Amino acid sequence: MAKLSSVNKNNRRKKLVKKYAGKWARLKAIAEDMDRPADERFAARLKMAKLPRNSHPTRVRNRCALTGRARGNYRKFGVSRLMLRELASQGLIPGVTKSSW
Repeated sequence: MAKLSSVNKNNRRKKLVKKYAGKWARLKAIAEDMDRPADERFAARLKMAKLPRNSHPTRVRNRCALTGRARGNYRKFGVSRLMLRELASQGLIPGVTKSSW
């Protein structure tokens, strides 16, 4: 089980990303639009820099939904490799069987 503080920190980051997603998209569109004047694009970049750092999507870490483990996660299932194996062995994931020979 991961530290609860790390899991909570990541959840706060997810909330901030959701809150500022529209603003990020608008400012990024302005900053990358080559038809706009250079000073307007630069102003948009400055506004992007003033947004909270944790509001950028790259700051969010993929974590296991069950244990909070940060590494070895399968996006398709939302769990870590350890939990995937355990759940597959128990037959709790539809369509997945653990092979043995």
